[in-house]
Amino acid sequence: MTGDADWPRELPAVEPYLRTVGEVFRAFREQDSGCVSYGVQLPDGERWFVKEATTPAAQASLDGAWTFHRAVRHQAIVPQLHRITVADSGRTAVVMPWIHGETLYGPARARFRALPLASVLRAVDRVLDAHLAVEAAGMVAVDLYDGAFLYDFGADVLHLIDLDEYRPGPFVLQSDRLPGSARFMAPEEWHHGARIDIRTTVYALGRTARLLLDAGDAERAWRGTAGQLAVLERATRVDPAERFVGVREFTDAWRAAT
Repeated sequence: MTGDADWPRELPAVEPYLRTVGEVFRAFREQDSGCVSYGVQLPDGERWFVKEATTPAAQASLDGAWTFHRAVRHQAIVPQLHRITVADSGRTAVVMPWIHGETLYGPARARFRALPLASVLRAVDRVLDAHLAVEAAGMVAVDLYDGAFLYDFGADVLHLIDLDEYRPGPFVLQSDRLPGSARFMAPEEWHHGARIDIRTTVYALGRTARLLLDAGDAERAWRGTAGQLAVLERATRVDPAERFVGVREFTDAWRAAT
């Protein structure tokens, strides 16, 4: 089994099957998402990441993610390549390439912030470029946070993972708030009945650049220029109408200031 076409379309259960075809070298069982995930290495050395829904909410999220990955492809976004029906549970699992790296939490975030400025700017630009593809597909970012940033320090490259909550937009928020980290969320994401659109994505991307380019969590050690900071100030205004109209306009302004 070496490619997408080789994965079965249906299994009685996921983990027992993975242990028959390779070595399960990592298991992520205690996840807030309601998914259980596995890293599996095949005999030829190829590694894959398999995520299985274990709750109805997790299944709904995984279904949305499958739709998103059919609509959006970008070299920075780790794709969902195959979906497996799990007969024992009636739910599904998805198969993705295993990508080496560390999510930008805690020590990894501090290590990332200590990189040369050029490396950090390349990472920010890669995030923005990926979201040009998101915008072109008519999707909006939901639950973009530092856990979505997987950084390979050896290769000096950032990948985007766990974009399961991204969805077609615009839409009206039907719950009290959207999922996500408060540090990245726009004001409208906290209000039932609010319009969530591409300007909400602009806000999240502005916060992404602000947090990745600061030397500390207190946001008092900005490493960029005054021009870049002015772009981010506009991107993260409280009133969506005062932000950039979309990812393209924001990205163009950011690159002009960089």
